[in-house]
Amino acid sequence: MTESGHPGGAPPRAEVCETHSAIVFFAGDRAYKVKKPVSLGFLDYTTRAARRTACEREVVLNRRFAADVYLGLGEFRGPGTEAPEPLVVMRRMPAERRLSRLVREGAALDDVLRAVARHLATWHAEAPRGPEVDEQGTRDALSARWEAGFAQVHASAGDGSVPDGVPEAERLVRRYLAGRERLFASRVEQGRVVDGHGDLLAEDVFCLDDGPRVLDCLEFDDRLRYVDGLDDAAFLAMDLEQLGAPEAAAGFLAWYSEYSGDPAPASLWHHYVAYRAFVRAKVSLVQARQGAPGAQAAARRLVSTSLRHLRTSAVGLTLVGGLPGSAKSTLSGALADRLGLSLLSSDRVRKELAGIPAEQSAAAGYGDGLYTPEWTARTYAALLDRAAALLSAGESVVLDATWSDPAQRDAARRVAERADADLVALHCHAPADVTAARLRARSAGPSDADLGIATAMAARESAWPEAVGVDTSGPLESAVGRALAAVRPWDGGRTPVFRRPYMEPD
Repeated sequence: MTESGHPGGAPPRAEVCETHSAIVFFAGDRAYKVKKPVSLGFLDYTTRAARRTACEREVVLNRRFAADVYLGLGEFRGPGTEAPEPLVVMRRMPAERRLSRLVREGAALDDVLRAVARHLATWHAEAPRGPEVDEQGTRDALSARWEAGFAQVHASAGDGSVPDGVPEAERLVRRYLAGRERLFASRVEQGRVVDGHGDLLAEDVFCLDDGPRVLDCLEFDDRLRYVDGLDDAAFLAMDLEQLGAPEAAAGFLAWYSEYSGDPAPASLWHHYVAYRAFVRAKVSLVQARQGAPGAQAAARRLVSTSLRHLRTSAVGLTLVGGLPGSAKSTLSGALADRLGLSLLSSDRVRKELAGIPAEQSAAAGYGDGLYTPEWTARTYAALLDRAAALLSAGESVVLDATWSDPAQRDAARRVAERADADLVALHCHAPADVTAARLRARSAGPSDADLGIATAMAARESAWPEAVGVDTSGPLESAVGRALAAVRPWDGGRTPVFRRPYMEPD
């Protein structure tokens, strides 16, 4: 919120900026922030003592992020006043280095966003923690905040209608949270819930040569500042996206995860971005009801952003099946890579269970060796057990197997239902001469199937009517496009894939 002119030039102009709860006076190289004597429900500054406490609190809390900006508590006294009015004294920041301005001007952002991500991760590493903080990072606490937001949106719709997308957002939020108890419990156990910033906007970040200065943390309600560190970072990512820089938003979250050593699944990144967008949408709806120009359009845009990220955060189980030579493993790998999903292969799991390397041959006749019905049942059980654990931890999973047995497909459906995960089935196929040529040219690898086994399996393959057929005889990109349309029919490639940085195993 603080601004200055160009260093070394003429003295900066005196200015005034007003918010719903404060007035900021800019004079010379200083900024002076005075609290308004207002009561807004969530804060009450109607007494001088309350305003002094709020000013003191603002200085203490914000010095955690910008110690040399928040200079201390000051006061002024007007003619005829009985007591001095408290105010926050700040160093005035250069307006041209405001992050929101850099984004709008199309400036190079990688270096500055890396610095902000490192700055935030450094604070989170040393931020206060404890049971009271942890309580606000639980699944139930997040659910309560979502539900309160939904209730406020419904209440603000005087005619009973809510913006398009809100009912779907409600359904997606409840479904995600219902199946992710393990994920949120692990976040608390890992110490990921911290006393953070709580209101991280690009407007309040200044990118100076000696590092960023992050201003205006949320000080009027500690509980709203007690957040998962990723939630804190997601606030800025959401704001960057609203400023028209979605790739910068994705990059910022990736850098934050790198500097904080955070292994969070991409679904949680998207969920928190969606939450922050919905909170902003709720505020815009209130402003629209008060007649603020442009607020209704802003609310629609923010609800759309929230819904797109909620759809992306939905945890899914994708079965990619087909006979040997159908290129199901190739498609599985390409799909998992494109969307950043976890990939499990029945061929690899089978050999792992047998204690042999994946590339080592275990070739046997149809139904013999490692391919007896008993071994196959054991393989699929292990495959689904691992998938269930990943789904509950917020990871979407691609399962590469033949899926020729309806009983195994039913078992997969039950796993998806228990995890509140979306199930998509893809059935790879190609003309017989194409699959035969592939099998003849196949080198040693996890799969031991040859043309004879493929022929025997084809004679026993049952119909799979619920699966989406994918013709793999053409270019791989064509098959991937068909698969993407089935897995994410609503996206069209518009949502950036949040990729976690590589981390050395413990």
